[in-house]
Amino acid sequence: MELIQNTADLSAYLAADEVVDHHHPLVRETAARLAKGAADSYAYARAAFEFVRDAIPHSHDFGDLRVTWRASDVLERRTGICYAKAHALAALLRAEDIPTAFCYQKFDEVHGLVAVRFNGAWHRQDPRGNKPGVDAQFSLDGERLAFTPDPESNELDYPVLYAEPHPVVLSVLKAAPDRPHLWETLPATL
Repeated sequence: MELIQNTADLSAYLAADEVVDHHHPLVRETAARLAKGAADSYAYARAAFEFVRDAIPHSHDFGDLRVTWRASDVLERRTGICYAKAHALAALLRAEDIPTAFCYQKFDEVHGLVAVRFNGAWHRQDPRGNKPGVDAQFSLDGERLAFTPDPESNELDYPVLYAEPHPVVLSVLKAAPDRPHLWETLPATL
């Protein structure tokens, strides 16, 4: 599948905003801590991915009813669904000048992940969090995502790489008072 940037301006994939608030002190502190142990940007990207995947539980897997959407809130509260975890990972990567895009897959609901740009190419990564039957890994040599769409079941990979979270995704996150409500309003398509 060919991934398509929704904007040609690569600097848009480094930007901070209210969601990807990589200038927030907690994001900067976390990025600095992860960068200390990394030999280069590849090692940093892997460390950031593994931190978000492993240290921030997916709220559904652990029964956490809170809804987070801003990267700094995800890091502070240590919880989030796939979209929120993607926002946190994007903030950590962008904090270290690694271009990061938001991308999506369609299953029963839309699933969120990120793509990182290395060596002139985009590489999708899924920080959702592992559990039995899910083994997502950081990889620049072939995708190791949490889920693989089944076209016969009308599942698919959306090819667009967004510089900002998709507005449909962001609106349902912001409107949800808790995760049960969020589960009822998750988008089925973009």
